[in-house]
Parts: sequence; structure tokens; C-alpha cells
Amino acid sequence: MFGYYLDLALRSLKRNKMLTALMVVTLGVGIGACITTMTVLKLLSGDPLPQKSARLFYPKINYHDAANSHGKASTPEPTMSYLDAMALLRAHKAKRQAAMAMTAVKVMPVKPGLRPFFTNVMMTTADFFDLFDAPFEYGSGWSSTEGAAGAPVVVIADYLNRKLFGGIDSVGRTLRMGSKDYRIIGVLRPWAPQPRFYALYLGGHSYGQGDAVFMPLETAVDVGLQPENELCFGQGDFSKLKTAPCRWLAVWVELASAGQAGTYRQFLSNYVQQQITAGRLHNKATALPNLMQFLTKAHVVPADAQIEAYVAFGFLLICVVNTVGLLLAKCLKRKREIGVRRALGASRRAIFAQFLTEAAIIGVAGGVLGLGLTFLGLWAVRQQPADYAKLAHLDLAMFVFTFVVALVASLIAGLLPAWRACVVAPAPQLKSI
Repeated sequence: MFGYYLDLALRSLKRNKMLTALMVVTLGVGIGACITTMTVLKLLSGDPLPQKSARLFYPKINYHDAANSHGKASTPEPTMSYLDAMALLRAHKAKRQAAMAMTAVKVMPVKPGLRPFFTNVMMTTADFFDLFDAPFEYGSGWSSTEGAAGAPVVVIADYLNRKLFGGIDSVGRTLRMGSKDYRIIGVLRPWAPQPRFYALYLGGHSYGQGDAVFMPLETAVDVGLQPENELCFGQGDFSKLKTAPCRWLAVWVELASAGQAGTYRQFLSNYVQQQITAGRLHNKATALPNLMQFLTKAHVVPADAQIEAYVAFGFLLICVVNTVGLLLAKCLKRKREIGVRRALGASRRAIFAQFLTEAAIIGVAGGVLGLGLTFLGLWAVRQQPADYAKLAHLDLAMFVFTFVVALVASLIAGLLPAWRACVVAPAPQLKSI
């Protein structure tokens, strides 16, 4: 029966080519605009670690004096001093935990034809790779003992390994950064969480191909590497990062379950209270957002991207309303045909199904056109200077979603015309022939 409805629908659409084309274009333009903005919004608001985001938490404390905070008494800071970060790590209240900061270092390649270049370096502790499920192609990360001893070792990203060593197993080779040599002990597989949530407050870009070099935090401090986001307060020797009153480290912890957040939050509050008693801190405000709460608070999704998505959906709604009008006009022109079919025994259900089939065909055609316009729109996005622009590509899920939206939109548009068609009385139409 569906084949019969399909044949009738195709014949009808061919008889009104201009009207059919107008409906397809109207729907396609709306779908193209909608899917383009949805793809960008999905890129910006996606969960970078869906397998464990509910168990990853970002502890924050407040370094403002509660009596002279200028309205920031209840706003914990996004980074910590070395003393506080190491104290939290040494307490071992989480399953995994890591402190990190970012810097830039000049790489001195040994490969002929390559000039020295600057690259970003993530200074961190041993749990970093297991904490964020960073996969290794060759080798492994450093141990806690190596990290504490300031061992001159590094882990490099796959793209840096390809650039410097042609992609081979480079474990055991030497990487020269600045005036010092470091032994490569691991090479990561392609790994770049989007956004780069763990470094949002450490400097650099939030999107892209990820960090190039990872090295032990103690090693970086011992050789005098300076973090990009150092913010100092109070009085002290600012040249000594381990004791200076400066915020420059981000701390992430993984709990065994999301339900343990309350226990860790209490531990964090108790620690801050101890530091207030000791005279180091003066504000008891703390926070422990999980990964997705952290991204929301950090306003990772630009407000204009959300507004563009709302506008695109509004535009799609306008296109659907216009398609309804065009389908109704088409229905009115076919009253005699509908009357004859009803007189020959076609049921209202059959008429309704035929018109919905026509709407579905228009939806599929509109989806194909919308898909082409989406590719064009995403190409335009990739030409923008935003750091996420190069990542704007249509994945399989959004490809399927394009046709789901097209079918749903066309069927919604076809409901009223199909209902109007199935209630056409045959007698008046036969009298007018």
C-alpha cells in the first residue's frame, strides 16, 4: 500500500514542479541554518569526558580577605597556590588527583630542516594521564616517585612525535627544550578533549589539537619554568613558586563515585578552616563543581552561539509555517481530484496517508538540500578566527539528525493540509465537474 501512496505522491509532485521546488527550498534553507548552528553548539557544549564527567571535580578555595573582598567574599578562585594544591594532593582524599599549570618552551629539534619553535608545555603530577584517560601509543607516564624527584622526563603528543621523529616509537630519545635535555618516556595517541577543560584558567586556547608536551611539575619548577597564569597576592618572595603567595595551579580530582562529593566538600571546608586558624587564609568560601558544572560556570558556550541557535530554530519554524501554507494551497487546487477518489471508494485514512507521504518526500528532499547547505555553513564557520572554528565538522550523529529534523518538520507541516484533504466532501466536487 505504501508503494501505491508513494507513486501517487510522486506523480502529484511532478505535476507541480515549481511549487514542489519552492517547498523543498523553503524547508532546506531552514534545516541548513538549524543544523549548522546545532553542530557548532554541540561542539561547544559537549561533554569532553562522558565516561567519567560525573566523578571529576574541581576544588576551589578563596584567597580574598573576607573583610576587604570587594564583593568577592563568596567567590572561590579558579586556581590555587602551590602550598594549597600540594596539601590537597598529599591528603589523598580522592581516587586520583592532579595539579597542573601551563607554560611555553622553545623546542630545539635535531631533525634536519626543522627550525626551533615554541610550544605549550603542561606541567603536572603523575596521576594526570589516568585521571583524564589519556591513551598512550608508546611508553607510559612517570611515577609519583619520579615526579617528586624532579626527573628530567617528558611525555609528548602524537602530533609532536610525528613532527620531530616521523611518528616512530621515540621512547628513550631526547627532547631538547630551552638549554636542557629531557628523556621521552611516553607518546600519547591523538588526544584532545574539546573543550580543553583542564586548562581553561591556565592560559592558551580552549579548543584545538591539545597540549604538545607534558612534564613533571617538580621538574618544571626546579628548572625555573614560569606558569602563564601566575597571579600573586599578599607579601612574600614571588620568585619562589613553591612558597610564594601566588595562584597558578589548577587541581582536578576523581572520586570513586559522584556520591562522595559531600565527603570531599567537607574535607575541603575543614582544610580551609585550618588554614584560616593558622593565619594563611582569611575566607572560608569553597566550591566543588563537577566537570559539567565547571564548564557551565566558566561560560564555555558563548552567549552568541546560544542566541544563534534560538534564531535558527525560529527561522526553521517560519520555514515550516510557509511550507504548511504552500501545502494547503496545493490541497485546495486538488479538491476535485480528492472528491473523485473519495467517490471511487478511497477512505479518509487513505487520503490522509497520501498527503503525509507527499510531505515526507518533500522532507527527504529538503533534508538533502539542507545537508548541502549545512556543509556550506560549516565551511563558513571554519573560516572564522575563533579557536573552535577548525573543529566544526558534521559527525554521523548530526548527519542522521539532519534527516530526522527534515522528516519531523515536513510531517508537522503536512498534518493540517492532510487533514483538510481527508475531510473534503466528494458530492460538491463531483457537481462542479
